[in-house]
Amino acid sequence: MKKNVIAGLDLGTTKVCAVIAERTESTTNILGFGVAPSEGLNRGLVANISKTAEAITEAMNIASNRAGLTVKEINVGVAGEHITSLRHRNYVTINNPENEITQSDLERLKSDVQTIRIPSDRQILHIIPEEYFVDYQGGIDDPIGMCGSRLEAVNHVVLASVPAMQNIKRSVERAGLVVKDYILQPIASSLSVLEENEKDLGVLLIDIGGGTTDIAIIHRKAIKHTKVIGVAGSQVTNDIRETLGIVTADAEQLKKEHGYATENAIIKDEDIFIKGVGARGNIKIPVTLLTQIISVRMKELFTLIDNELRNSGFKNKIKAGVVLTGGGSLLKGCTELAEEVFGLPSRMGVPLELGTGLSNEVESPEFATVAGLIKGIPGQSSSENFTTVKTTTDKKINITKVFRRVQDFFDNL
Repeated sequence: MKKNVIAGLDLGTTKVCAVIAERTESTTNILGFGVAPSEGLNRGLVANISKTAEAITEAMNIASNRAGLTVKEINVGVAGEHITSLRHRNYVTINNPENEITQSDLERLKSDVQTIRIPSDRQILHIIPEEYFVDYQGGIDDPIGMCGSRLEAVNHVVLASVPAMQNIKRSVERAGLVVKDYILQPIASSLSVLEENEKDLGVLLIDIGGGTTDIAIIHRKAIKHTKVIGVAGSQVTNDIRETLGIVTADAEQLKKEHGYATENAIIKDEDIFIKGVGARGNIKIPVTLLTQIISVRMKELFTLIDNELRNSGFKNKIKAGVVLTGGGSLLKGCTELAEEVFGLPSRMGVPLELGTGLSNEVESPEFATVAGLIKGIPGQSSSENFTTVKTTTDKKINITKVFRRVQDFFDNL
């Protein structure tokens, strides 16, 4: 028998996650899930193709064995400081006899964006419409079927480094797989952990990984801004390692078991015993000292994001608050520190709307990206994201000026 399935691959600095799922119109059922240590990536970039391919193969083999099927095509998450974005506005004229806007007109809009001038070492990763205008009337989400003579769009265009994308492609192909689609990781995470009301009111998504932190600003259900920052969980671990003079594995364990993002979140200050290295004996330090080491780096990260939020012009639009996800967000006190730095309510984000199967295995912030990779590609229907595989068993209305004044008043509060 045949199944309609979709597979996702999250290439992280500390781990590679693979998931195989069956998609229906109403739900997503996890069929297989695999995780492998990652040694071939650095801050979202492939640093060693062979090691990356080995990690991909290991993660996919685990997922395939659990699912009882094999796949060849996968959606791959993309991150790294090479990612940039811009906003582009363009239009086309409607020439059919009845002036009715059709899907082909939207395709013409997208094709026109693909002709914009970009650096030779860059390629367009996503073209995501933020808003449509029909004969200068804005606030339109879906213009198909409307009548007009001019169709205009404001697009969020994501650019990626050509060499970086080629290295990802080669790593995946060396593992015996084919890339179906590339998806920017913060967009994938937003698909899995955000609620519709949050997207409408305005939300800041922060996905803290091992090598990079990905952010996405979403307002009125449209992605307004994305950014990848090269400060994340690995830098926190390295700070602990260098300050305390311990090996990386012990620093990571200390962070996970005893670390806090802010001293305000500490319930009880107690001593931690640290294993000695070489001639140095065991030592003990208070939890507050470990927290101070961690807090400096986490505050730096959140301050960088807050500056990015202000520079984007959307600080006053974030009415639903901040959603933290990714493995780095599991640090105790992370939401408290976010509320302190951003001055906004914060919550943890876990993958939503997963169905049966192994869904409980990915219901954690650290698997937000890979869960989003199987949700579907922005701007495409679900059917376009299906990969058919064989099982191993063969089985708008114009807004008045008064309303705009009221809205501006609340935005500036």
